[in-house]
Amino acid sequence: MAIKIRKLLFFIAGFTCFLTSHDAMAQTGEKIALSTFLQQLEQEFDIKFSYADDEIQGLEIYSPQETLLSNILDDIENQTQVELEKLNERYYTLTKSNFVSICATVLDNFKMNTLYGASVKILGTNLATIIDENGTFSLSNVPRNSSIQIKHLGYKTLFISADELIKKEPCTTLLLAQFYQQLEEVVVYEFLTKGLIKQLDGSIEMNSEEFGILPGLIEPDVLQTVQALPGIESTDETVSNINIRGGSNDQNLILWDGIKMYQSGHFFGLISAFNPYLTDKVTLIKNGTGSQYGDGVSGVIDMHTKDDIADTFFAGAGFNLIGGDVYGHLPVTDKIGVQFSARRSLTDLIDTPTYDKFFTRVFDDSQVAQEGNFYFYDFTGKLLYDINEKQKFRFSFININNLLDYTERDMDDDSEIQSALNQTNLSFGTSLKSNWTKKFTTFLNLYHTQYKLDAQNTSGNAEQILFQNNEVQETALKLNTNYIPNDNFNWLNGYQFTDTGIANETSVTQPPFESNARNVIKSHALFSELTFTSTNKKVYARGGLRLNYLENPGTFREYILEPRLSFNYAFTRHLKIQALGEFKSQATNQVIDLEQNFLGIEKRRWIVSDGENLPITKSKQGSIGINYDHQNFYVGLEAFYKEVDGISTSTQGFQNQNQFNGEIGKYDVKGVEFLINKKTDDYSIWASYTYNLNNYNFSEVVPPNFPNNLDIRQAATFAGTYTLENIKFGIGLNYRAGKPYTEPQTDEPLNTTFFPNRINYQEPNSSQLPEYLRADASAVYNFNINEKLKASAGISVLNFTSRKNILNSYYRLNESNEIEKVETISLGLTPNLSFRVRF
Repeated sequence: MAIKIRKLLFFIAGFTCFLTSHDAMAQTGEKIALSTFLQQLEQEFDIKFSYADDEIQGLEIYSPQETLLSNILDDIENQTQVELEKLNERYYTLTKSNFVSICATVLDNFKMNTLYGASVKILGTNLATIIDENGTFSLSNVPRNSSIQIKHLGYKTLFISADELIKKEPCTTLLLAQFYQQLEEVVVYEFLTKGLIKQLDGSIEMNSEEFGILPGLIEPDVLQTVQALPGIESTDETVSNINIRGGSNDQNLILWDGIKMYQSGHFFGLISAFNPYLTDKVTLIKNGTGSQYGDGVSGVIDMHTKDDIADTFFAGAGFNLIGGDVYGHLPVTDKIGVQFSARRSLTDLIDTPTYDKFFTRVFDDSQVAQEGNFYFYDFTGKLLYDINEKQKFRFSFININNLLDYTERDMDDDSEIQSALNQTNLSFGTSLKSNWTKKFTTFLNLYHTQYKLDAQNTSGNAEQILFQNNEVQETALKLNTNYIPNDNFNWLNGYQFTDTGIANETSVTQPPFESNARNVIKSHALFSELTFTSTNKKVYARGGLRLNYLENPGTFREYILEPRLSFNYAFTRHLKIQALGEFKSQATNQVIDLEQNFLGIEKRRWIVSDGENLPITKSKQGSIGINYDHQNFYVGLEAFYKEVDGISTSTQGFQNQNQFNGEIGKYDVKGVEFLINKKTDDYSIWASYTYNLNNYNFSEVVPPNFPNNLDIRQAATFAGTYTLENIKFGIGLNYRAGKPYTEPQTDEPLNTTFFPNRINYQEPNSSQLPEYLRADASAVYNFNINEKLKASAGISVLNFTSRKNILNSYYRLNESNEIEKVETISLGLTPNLSFRVRF
């Protein structure tokens, strides 16, 4: 009896010791070799395990917290994926399973973010899966001796054995290291100034929040900034007349939050109408346009405001010598945010040197004295609503307004003409972005935009009153679908519907004349586009098709197929070649009614194609370029050819014998663009050069071939910026050849056989204006008023050499039936100051 009691006490003591050691290991999270643990179980439970040593060699387990033998054995099977078989009350066999279940959580080793979308492949089998949004994956029936490959773009590939990932709770955590030495990786280049980036598809992306400084600019004006790039000019110094590779401004597609804009400037185009401080991203496309874009046979400027709900409220305000503005972003909840901006000119309240220079630039004419009351304003708003994690709803609106009362008084007979102008653009747009699955997303965009121009001229004795009205109403719907099967491919498909109605009204009291025309054009478009990016980033290719169906009710119907192409190949990490191509079309243009008749550029009026007097304008363009970038040094060279057919002399701004005729023709542009840039953290120096050969072809004009009105044969820029602690400096020199114009014949300038008399002109555009040369400078100082309030002060001078550049020249008959020459002179020395605060 005593022996039995001693044995029982010994067993209890031994079992207590076992439990104590087991609990200690469980608490510390330490592992124990499976073979060692089996020996402990044999001793404590008086059992035997039969197994091959090599089958369990290297296997480790966490000591089970169970006390019952059956539960302990189940835990061993779960942790090691071995098979335990009970032969009798004392003997058990243990064999290693050939197939196991595995799981893991995959994170990056820097910020421990989940690597959603990483691929998992069991080598030597067909088993594979994708990391889910929680960063985890699991697989069953995995060969025990197999190796597992885990890949994610931008990270080093991880190889691990299946034995190490045997399923347990919690699953094993794996860390993927970022790949820092991808020698063949193609990187985009940030050039000229901070926030200006060239993308793989050939487009230029501008980030307003990160934007640096450019000569002559103290604020990040979007439409002024694009003119710093080769191939983009404004022959009259305005943002309302941006010429991309020799095209007219109405051939550009300007989008704001997906809404087509029919007005882009204030103060007759001298100031951009878009607030830059809520603009998040701007994309400029000169060629190789994506198939989702219609219209714009010359170029695309696509602006997007901030699209994420900020964590905290932020705002800013500022003023310069033209106007003041305020903007802000208010996160109402974690799912709802509101953005707003407003700007108004001060020109009707105070006179400033900047306003005086702008006014003189617009209205200067040696024959009259001018008095004007002018002001402008714009405001925008945006509602951001994150419905859930997968769907985002946005609502945006923008209102732009220019108002003018203007009097011209003849200094000889004291007669006067009073003019009034009201130019507005009001647009609303909504969008819904949906992430239906990990690979499939949709984007739905709907907008309505209304542009209106009301103008009136009244002579001093009210004998003649001229009314001009131009109104555009456009409604559009666009649906994009995006499918990403893997890291290499992206498939975009979509549909777009646009309904554009344009009305034009003209009324003259003496002699009596009235015209009231309204036309509507409807377009349906299907588009598809496939993008391929190689794993090593050496090859980028995007090809797409856009099928347009355009209908002007009662006039014409037409199908137009437009292929698009963008290809980029990296010979090395620093040397790349790029080929771009596109076919495009547009059915809206601007008619220019007698340049000398009313207020210059603002009497341009939108019209729609009717298939006869004005056909659909079509373009085709191809380019090839090579660029080298290494250690902040960039060199790029690109050659292009563009042909635009279906243009009319009434849309081109002729000021000679061809301005009334309305002949249909085309133009073609051949050119090269060159840019060299050296950039460091402290400075950036660049030089650019563009050569264009831009010619018209009108079969019914004599001669049929002659230089384009926008034929700027050569243009060059040399500029630099420098940052010294909190101060940024910019200085630059812009040169371009003079634009062509037409002079009267020298021997018989006036044709008196007609009534009224006419000017006998030389061949169209056979003369050339003097070269244009302008030097600009700017400086901005950033400082902190306190911890939360940041400020900046800036000064700029346009044309600081005060050079007199002739922008345009034409001839007209005055009231005495004499020929007079009218010249448009560039801005003189124009200073500007600004002060801004941000909080």
